[in-house]
Amino acid sequence: MKYEVTKGVAVLTLDEVDNRNALNARLINGIGDGLTRALADQLVRVVLLTHEGPVFCAGADLKGGGQEPARFGFPDVLALMQDSPKPVVAVLRGPAMGGGVGLAAAADLSLASTDVTFGFTEVRIGVAPAMISVVCLPKLSKADAAELFLTGRKISAARAAEVGLINRAVAPAALDEAVTELLHELVAGSPGGLAAAKDLLRDVPAMPRDQAFAHTQALSAQLFQSPEAAEGIAAFREKRPASWVPKD
Repeated sequence: MKYEVTKGVAVLTLDEVDNRNALNARLINGIGDGLTRALADQLVRVVLLTHEGPVFCAGADLKGGGQEPARFGFPDVLALMQDSPKPVVAVLRGPAMGGGVGLAAAADLSLASTDVTFGFTEVRIGVAPAMISVVCLPKLSKADAAELFLTGRKISAARAAEVGLINRAVAPAALDEAVTELLHELVAGSPGGLAAAKDLLRDVPAMPRDQAFAHTQALSAQLFQSPEAAEGIAAFREKRPASWVPKD
C-alpha cells in the first residue's frame, strides 16, 4: 500500500498488482493504516483511494497467500471511510468485484473509467455480498439490489453510475482531468463545513422531520458563528481564496 500527500490530498494506492489488489489482511491493514494516518494529519483535506495495475480490486483474496496478522477488519475500513470527517474519493481505472465494489460504494465520491466493470459475484462461488451490503444497499433501489446481488452479473461503469453505486463514469482520456477538477473543488471547502456536510448526509435522512429541522437549525447557527464561517465570508467579500485552501 502506497501513501503520499500532495496539495492537501492523501493518496492511498492499492499496489498488490500481482494479486489483482485482492483483499487479504496485508492490503486491508494498509488501507486502514493509510486512512488512520490521513485522518490524523491536519494538512490532509481529502483522501484519494486509487490503484496500480489493471484491476482496482478483485474482491476477497481466495488464494489465501501473503497473510499477516489482521489489525483491521474489512468492516473497520469501510466504517473509517464513511465516518471520516474528510471526503474520501475513489478512482477506478480497472474492474471492481465483490469487496472492491464495497470500497467504491463506501467512498463519498467515486469516479470510474467507462471501460470498467463492476460485479457482486459472490453468489457464483457459494457465498453472498454480506459485509458490503451495509454500504451498498443504501445506494441501491430494492429492485436494482436484487438484480445485482442475485445474478452475479457484471455491469458497466455507466450502469453502476445509473443505479447509484458510483457518481460518474468518465471516458478514460478524460478521467485524470475529472479527478483533478473534483479534488480542486473539495479542497476549496472548509474542514468544518465538509465534516458537517458529511454528517448531514449520514444522519438527516434517518431523522423524523421535526427532529431534522431542530437539529439542522441548531447546527446552522453553530456553523455561522464559527471562525471558519467568518473567514469564508471575509474571503468571499474580498474575492480571495480562504485560508484553508492549500497553496500550490
